[in-house]
Amino acid sequence: MQEKIKHYSAEINAFEPKNAEELENFRIQFLGRKGILNELFEIFKALPGEEKKTAGKIMNEFKVLIEQKIELYKEKFESVSENAIADFDFTLPGDSSELGARHPVSLVLKQINDIFTRIGFTIVKGPQIEDDKHNFTALNFPLDHPARDMQDTFFIQKDDNDPTQDWALRTHTSSVQVRLMENNQPPLRSIMPGRVFRNEAISARSHCIFHQVEGLYVDENVSFADLKQTLYYFVQELFGKGTEVRFRPSYFPFTEPSAEMDIQCKNCGGSGCNICKYSGWVEILGCGMVDPNVLENCGIDSKKYTGFAFGIGIERLAMNKYKIKDIRMFFENDLRLLKQFKAEI
Repeated sequence: MQEKIKHYSAEINAFEPKNAEELENFRIQFLGRKGILNELFEIFKALPGEEKKTAGKIMNEFKVLIEQKIELYKEKFESVSENAIADFDFTLPGDSSELGARHPVSLVLKQINDIFTRIGFTIVKGPQIEDDKHNFTALNFPLDHPARDMQDTFFIQKDDNDPTQDWALRTHTSSVQVRLMENNQPPLRSIMPGRVFRNEAISARSHCIFHQVEGLYVDENVSFADLKQTLYYFVQELFGKGTEVRFRPSYFPFTEPSAEMDIQCKNCGGSGCNICKYSGWVEILGCGMVDPNVLENCGIDSKKYTGFAFGIGIERLAMNKYKIKDIRMFFENDLRLLKQFKAEI
């Protein structure tokens, strides 16, 4: 045992750590639970009684040697660390943290909210899980309408014998319009942004999850001219002055008359591309005068009040505004896309 201690003592005396990490490894090697000192104590226990007195003294001296070496360099490294802190200039600028970026859909939604709130619209939100009444029936959807089928809607609960018991992920934010009209009397002027869900095949132009902003204005003597001027103002504010628009007749169960609004494709400038199906135009919203039946379903006198409503697909607007050719890119969290929007936080 004495020969081992003599060998280890020479190793300790020659040891000169370069940093605190090497010193810690040295401490573990000699004083750790499975270290050299504990191994020597196990040998010490097996010695005859007459040898233990001399061996014990040597063991103590060996332990003191280890501890002195550790303490010597520990103080040295702590002193160096303190001097480094004392010499550091704390007035220097810190490392800059990389800023995140808003999602393009969030950017467009914020712009839409700002545009409509400037002309007196309030923002109203509602639940994403809706019953049949608010999602279909109150909006004048007939019982045999395709939207009520499983292939078009994500149903959480469906009763073929009693549609009033159906619950589904909302297919539009028009359900929020119904809730607003049920609980308030005109004049009403609000927009309803939110996420909606439809059982559609995912492709470059469509997705089963997307975002909408629907708008509702109900008051006395509201006309289709008011609707057109409101939407024309919105498009000029969002896409810039001179943006060409057109209205096409259409059909929706909850508006009459109904129309769809197109803008000239920003991706190709109207010359034709896959985004606009080579027509030069892109549909951005559906709109129309609120059907009298919808007003009556919500407890509003349709003989006294009229109104208009519209629904905007935010992803489609973002695709046109930022010339993004595939709607799926909005849901992939690809940093190569998202980092391009840092300047628009």
